[in-house]
Amino acid sequence: MVFPLRLFCAVAIAGFIFVDGGGVNIPSTLDGPFEPVTVPFDESLRGNAVDLPDSDPRVKRRVKGFEPEQISISLSAHYHSVWISWITGESQIGYNIKPLDPKTVASVVRYGMIRQPLTHEATGYSLVYNQLYPFEGLQNYTSGIIHHVRLTGLNPNTLYYYRCGDPSRQAWSKVDSFKTMPVSGPRNYPDRIAIVGDLGLTYNTTTTISHLISNKPNLVLLVGDVTYANLYLTNGTGSDCYSCSFPQSPIHETYQPRWDYWGRFMQNLVSKVPIMVVEGNHEIEEQARGQTFAAYSSRFAFPSEESGSSSTFYYSFDAGGIHFIMLGAYIAYNKSEDQYKWLERDLANVDRSKTPWLVATWHPPWYSSYKAHYKEVECMRVAMEELLYSYGVDIVFNGHDF
Repeated sequence: MVFPLRLFCAVAIAGFIFVDGGGVNIPSTLDGPFEPVTVPFDESLRGNAVDLPDSDPRVKRRVKGFEPEQISISLSAHYHSVWISWITGESQIGYNIKPLDPKTVASVVRYGMIRQPLTHEATGYSLVYNQLYPFEGLQNYTSGIIHHVRLTGLNPNTLYYYRCGDPSRQAWSKVDSFKTMPVSGPRNYPDRIAIVGDLGLTYNTTTTISHLISNKPNLVLLVGDVTYANLYLTNGTGSDCYSCSFPQSPIHETYQPRWDYWGRFMQNLVSKVPIMVVEGNHEIEEQARGQTFAAYSSRFAFPSEESGSSSTFYYSFDAGGIHFIMLGAYIAYNKSEDQYKWLERDLANVDRSKTPWLVATWHPPWYSSYKAHYKEVECMRVAMEELLYSYGVDIVFNGHDF
């Protein structure tokens, strides 16, 4: 099988793998089975990560009023549609927070195939989320207004210009651009796809993202563990090991401004290149009334509805001749559950003549010799592995163990 895709993989930040597959015959699982190949971990690669402080200019709020910031792009299920997301207004953290009203700011994107004039317009929806703790002394958080707008009717493999904001307030972003995915087909692929996991917001992150940008990817996959905001107390005190440093904490706290810092730092990349995210354990972020994953589910746009899913935790999409399946390891996955039933339907609908490559991702690996996470998701493997094998999934990407 000819696989004209150059796959750039930077899993768990610890190292990079770059495969240039242009014109090279790469076997798929349909040609297997093959003997597994393992490489011992180079301990010299392990080091201490230092978080970017809130004083770093790359994470500071630079817009005024209700001008858009933290702009990002994500794909819909097929090439002819993308999502544009951004945030307006200031988040709050403290003891007496007052959530912003999403109805006070419009969600509008103007776009077109030339920079000026932008002849098309789309509107979307907006929301805020809260991170609340029912314990005295813990600070609560409410986000800025998060906007999601879906653009439809796009041409494949085409450069589009866009700006987002609220025309009634004259609060617009600058004009930026993105490129749509190619039409699904056995010879149509994005030139480069970056795979990152366990990214965080450290000085290592800055090196990773600089290296990634220099390789000019067409698509970014983030396989869980986004900001590590849950390694902080609500007062902004952080630690490499939460349970070690804060054993008396009545609930696992988070410092939600780290999400805003991450969104600002990443904007230079993800306002131009689509990013597709699946949840990791660091996104659980339990709060009052047992609510979890509020930041993850609110800040990103997911093609859930377009791919027949009812959840932000699992969905699928096409990128040229590749069908990507994003699975949730932190939501029910047994055969009687919605996720498993959705996966069965999604796999059954894959047309391998159009998307010959079938790629699955989720956060924690099923097979790992890493002691701290050994057989951590064995139940998920038992529930789903046979189904993935039966449909000939070619590649699996995970993070978590590093």
